[in-house]
Amino acid sequence: MQKLVKYILPYRFIVLAAVFLIFLQCLTQLLLPDLMAKMVDIGIVGGDIDYIYEMGAYMLVITVFSMIFSITAGYFTSKTAAGFSKLLRKDLFDKVEYFSLEEFDQFGTSTLVTRTTNDVNQLQNVIMMLLRVVVVAPLTFLGSIILMMNKDISMSLVVLAVIPLLAVFVYFVSRKIIPLVQEMQRKLDGVSRILRERLTGVRVIRAFNKEETANKQYNAANDDLTAISLKVNRIAAVLFPGMLFLMNLATIAVLWYGSFKIESQHLTVGDMMAFIQYVTMIMMSVVMISFIFIIIPRAKVSADRILEVLNTESLIRDPANAQPFDEKNGNIGNDDNNKNDGTNDNNKNDGTNDNNKNDGKLSAVPIIEFKNVCFKYSDSDKLILKDISFTVSRGETVAVIGSTGSGKTSLISLIPRFYDVASGSVCVDGKDVRDVEQSALRKKVGFVHQTAVLFSGTIADNIRYGKEDATEEEIWKALEIAQASDFVENMEEGLSSYISQGGTNVSGGQKQRLTIARAIAGRPEIYIFDDNFSALDYKTDANLRQALNTEIKGATVLIVAQRVATIKNVAKIIVLDNGEIVGVGSDSELMENCGVYREIVESQKGTEFSADLTNSNDIFDSNDSTDSNDSSADSKKKVEAVQ
Repeated sequence: MQKLVKYILPYRFIVLAAVFLIFLQCLTQLLLPDLMAKMVDIGIVGGDIDYIYEMGAYMLVITVFSMIFSITAGYFTSKTAAGFSKLLRKDLFDKVEYFSLEEFDQFGTSTLVTRTTNDVNQLQNVIMMLLRVVVVAPLTFLGSIILMMNKDISMSLVVLAVIPLLAVFVYFVSRKIIPLVQEMQRKLDGVSRILRERLTGVRVIRAFNKEETANKQYNAANDDLTAISLKVNRIAAVLFPGMLFLMNLATIAVLWYGSFKIESQHLTVGDMMAFIQYVTMIMMSVVMISFIFIIIPRAKVSADRILEVLNTESLIRDPANAQPFDEKNGNIGNDDNNKNDGTNDNNKNDGTNDNNKNDGKLSAVPIIEFKNVCFKYSDSDKLILKDISFTVSRGETVAVIGSTGSGKTSLISLIPRFYDVASGSVCVDGKDVRDVEQSALRKKVGFVHQTAVLFSGTIADNIRYGKEDATEEEIWKALEIAQASDFVENMEEGLSSYISQGGTNVSGGQKQRLTIARAIAGRPEIYIFDDNFSALDYKTDANLRQALNTEIKGATVLIVAQRVATIKNVAKIIVLDNGEIVGVGSDSELMENCGVYREIVESQKGTEFSADLTNSNDIFDSNDSTDSNDSSADSKKKVEAVQ
């Protein structure tokens, strides 16, 4: 809890002002019963009308000041609580943003959303109440007791005898509530998780007519939350009537005992009325304190959940002495880098793979290297990847293929360091990815995820995720390469067209092309495509790959593919099976030596179109063909003929 106090420190002067105003408010309220007693004893009993008016005016002025103090203090406390929650939400979001995928897997999205919203709101409400109650209740309680004892000690003892009963009652109630509140927060997480899943997967639910099943699952979780909430509220509901009973009991005791004191002329009627008001103020103070015992357990649960996030250290952190990358190569894909001047001859058939002839030192270092890599997820002991070793040279295109669950996505996720290896090392540009800053590493890598993710905003905003300062010309160029310029031009507002949350107002293929354009806009040195062509028709697929071959020539490309036809012409194909490399080579070599690859090819036979498509020259063709335009034209004709 002490870690959360720092979020109030920026508002410490506002808090002090609020406390001072609350003190003045309590002081003015404590003066009113004594003034009323004098009004009754001197003005009403004595028949002094002028005195009644005089005391009435004093009481009215004090009440107005008390109201002003209360309103101003309320403003300050609200500002402090809102500021506290703003800073806390910011730190929570910043913390979560730098979590590795391991931490996301550990917590889950739904609970992180709940902790950032509902739990922070709980603390905000508690702080706003505490700033007032913690000052008001003790001051009112102590002030009322002192003023009561100043009038009559024996009657004060009657009131004080009830207070231990109240304390014991509140203690037992709070003990019952705390574990139930903890359980309620867990149930709330469950409801949030189910709601998120059902809203995200609404198309799947409707496609399989599972609306009723989804409703039952949500209703079951909702009923569990409702049941536990009712238990909490039932116990809390007992608290107020119980305290009201004890408070009324104290009032009756004061009236009964006070009547004897008045009869013996040891107490005036005005003092009796003041006593009753002091009793009321004392009991209300106890009520306020009891509410703290109700809300603090819930706030503690929320605070613990928030601190669990804030105290979680990411498993993937930048090293203290990060090694810089050599920036000699610059970004790949610009026109200057692709001039056919012989300085960037990536595709010489001399077997030397001299991709950077100007710098022999750099050409000797693979751009990507896996050294005996093993990988497993933190919540499992099963190895997903086992003893993976291979290299990718600069400007080389490498494909990764394998059956579902063979570890393809896990393998490429290690390159931008979304996860850390269990053993071995992954090197980019000759440096272990664990020894460089993550931001520098990911600047070199253009990663296009298997699931196309777009953010709410304009098309330009989404493309600029790849390059923040991209000009409109650069955006249009990226869209043109990704075969997305046509449909963007046809949209009413062009680059300013709005993309809804999750990209639900564009098709799956359009989303794929926009995410590819986002990666191209950054002009990285390494492109990683995680099965990103599956949502594209064959014609668009062929055109896109032809454009990529021309525009990002010289860049290193690593692609995960499901279609064998897409990668058939790649010089190096890595075949994964059950987390192990079972074959590396060209299509012809693998067909001869790798049984797993042959099985994959056999499973995809029967589509003449796919076979024809592989004859076209594209980004996955390792050889530089001089008749690429003719091949592309032939491919287009075949597409049109099939369609």
